Amino acid sequence: MLGTVTGNESQARETLRRIKAAGYDGLELNRFMIHPSSLMVRLMTRAAGMPTGNGGKLDWHALLNESGLEVVSLHADLGSLEREADDVIEEAKSFGTDKIVITGMYRFDYGSESAVRELAERLNRAGERLKTQGIELLYHNHNVELLQVKPGLRAYDILLDETDPDLVSFEYDSYWFTDGGADAKLWMKKLGRRMRLWHVTDRGSRQSGPAMTPILKADSMELGTGNMDLDGLREIAVENGIEAVVLESHKNWIDKDPVKSLELSAQWLNARF
Repeated sequence: MLGTVTGNESQARETLRRIKAAGYDGLELNRFMIHPSSLMVRLMTRAAGMPTGNGGKLDWHALLNESGLEVVSLHADLGSLEREADDVIEEAKSFGTDKIVITGMYRFDYGSESAVRELAERLNRAGERLKTQGIELLYHNHNVELLQVKPGLRAYDILLDETDPDLVSFEYDSYWFTDGGADAKLWMKKLGRRMRLWHVTDRGSRQSGPAMTPILKADSMELGTGNMDLDGLREIAVENGIEAVVLESHKNWIDKDPVKSLELSAQWLNARF
């Protein structure tokens, strides 16, 4: 979300200042944003509308210390965590967070029952390794986990059932499950106390298609401006005992300005938390 507004140290400092002024307490960092990233990662994030920018060249420790913002969690990919667990753990601790979040796997077959069961085993092993160092492992969903591996059994069912609650928790993204056609509140209730963080964005429309077929185009929206039952989701999230709410949006920012977008979403957040 911040790749286009952290192009250099001065711009990043001003962006963080506005984030703090809007009422946010901290950030969720992504390792591919705060380190120089490969061409493939840059191309993929740009195609998704969330370019990494030049964040990998910045001193994020210094910037965050100056801003007064904390780090709630650190995103990492599972492969890196398996190959270089000590480095990822050390980095998380250097930012003062005890949470490492694994996001959905690229080029991973969520429609294969055996593959998803293998993923659950890998998450358990990674979670066990992190726990010895006082770090909690969380899994962040998109919409692919809703694929049915067989009638009545979805990939997310396996991840919930076959990961050890003492080793693996969840950062639940209600936008992506809504995008996938699921009942986001139902899944949130299933997670219960295993839901440690809530990834939130609204979903709605501000664009329509061609005049001949003016179907509204759905995308992420600023909180309170879309069509999701955010207040109902919030109630369950609070009951689940979440530790933080993490705002995320995907390129459809008001006036094409991610900072203005997060400032608008802050109005909804500040009124409810």
